[in-house]
Amino acid sequence: MSTAKKGDWVQIHQIVLQPEERAPQVPEDTKKVPLELWVKGVARTEAKLGEQIEVETTTGRIVKGELVAVNPKYIHSFGEFIPELLEVDRQVKGILFGGEK
Repeated sequence: MSTAKKGDWVQIHQIVLQPEERAPQVPEDTKKVPLELWVKGVARTEAKLGEQIEVETTTGRIVKGELVAVNPKYIHSFGEFIPELLEVDRQVKGILFGGEK
């Protein structure tokens, strides 16, 4: 979907600070890039991807930015499987509950 309608769940992006506007005490590599913001919320108007749009967040804030996704996916992860954590899980359950259940 490339167009958001009023009421759609969307994600926007905005540049909060340009590199030259960053605080002087931030690390050198941080100073070289803009401070960016990605926000999800409900579209208050219709817009196409790449256009400016206002959204209302779940906390009631009104934020304006470039529409980057309609019905955005959750793409986070907790990393790769770590076999040692399975053993720790068994040990903790044994200590707390006397078994694995």
